[in-house]
Amino acid sequence: MSLSQALSLMPRRALLEGPTPIQRLCRIEDALGSSLNGVRIYAKRDDLMSLGGGGNKLRKLEFLLGDATAAGADTIIATGGRQSNFTRLTAAAAAKLGLACELVLAPFVPREGDEYDRNGNVLLDDLFGARIHHLPAGVNSTRFAEERFEELRLAGHIAYMATFGGSSPVGSLGYVACVLEIQTQSNDLDVDFAEVVVPNGSSGTQAGLVAGYRALGLDTTRVRSHSVLAPTTSAVSTTVEIANAALTLLGSEASLSSNDVNLSGDQLGQGYGVPTPAMVEAVRLMASREGLLLDPVYGGKAFAGLLADISAGRYAAGDAVLFIMTGGIPGLYAYAGDFLGTDRKAPT
Repeated sequence: MSLSQALSLMPRRALLEGPTPIQRLCRIEDALGSSLNGVRIYAKRDDLMSLGGGGNKLRKLEFLLGDATAAGADTIIATGGRQSNFTRLTAAAAAKLGLACELVLAPFVPREGDEYDRNGNVLLDDLFGARIHHLPAGVNSTRFAEERFEELRLAGHIAYMATFGGSSPVGSLGYVACVLEIQTQSNDLDVDFAEVVVPNGSSGTQAGLVAGYRALGLDTTRVRSHSVLAPTTSAVSTTVEIANAALTLLGSEASLSSNDVNLSGDQLGQGYGVPTPAMVEAVRLMASREGLLLDPVYGGKAFAGLLADISAGRYAAGDAVLFIMTGGIPGLYAYAGDFLGTDRKAPT
């Protein structure tokens, strides 16, 4: 059975309008000049999805909500940090599909104040009509969600639990399918990408990509990620676990080990959601040269990693590299102070 046929057997709800475009970042190439050494930089615009502000989590939600509706669920419970992109898009998708949605948000990032607690994704969660449970520090969000699941069951509802970041084996199928999309576009563009670069948070995006590469018999190490959440060893282990479970779901006997995962922890900084100078500069470069926006938690750090890799000579002259823009733009508003600091004058 082909990979496409195996995916077609999985329950799925359409949330995308079609393949997201791949665009060359010519102005950034011009800005990097001779230091680029002839490397070509492309971006796959997974931020360009109309539903809920767009972003990579919608690919995961197509399969997660397919699984949920196949089970007859009427309510979706999703967990995440205060500024979670996944919970924001879960709320948007639930609104579109007519499902009730409850979000369990915990303070995973050491930030506070109205800019972070009431703006960005939090504002959109409310607009999409989700019931939001804001947990204080020290409360276990998974346990809270499980208890809420049981309360809903006793009240006669059928709830579906969507794990942190949507990074379950089912959710990762979204990026298994994305591999087929990238392969088609690569052929159409006549470009062979030396690496596909992504952030690795809860690991589902990279897990789906490497599972898809393995299923097609391709080199999985051509998927390179930059960890933004966990230390390298832990991130690799989680990626392998999810990818292998996804392959099993698809009926594949293939498997992966840690040697099959290409992951760098150099951009993590002081931890998840904590800005770094390299991230700020990467976001500014993308915005000022291309007019495109990266988020400060995921894409900003991953693009900073790509720029560092180019500077370090990781790629050969003429190589083409594909950066997946995973969205998360609403998060910029929750980090305004990091971009409009005291050293930058306000406009007059």
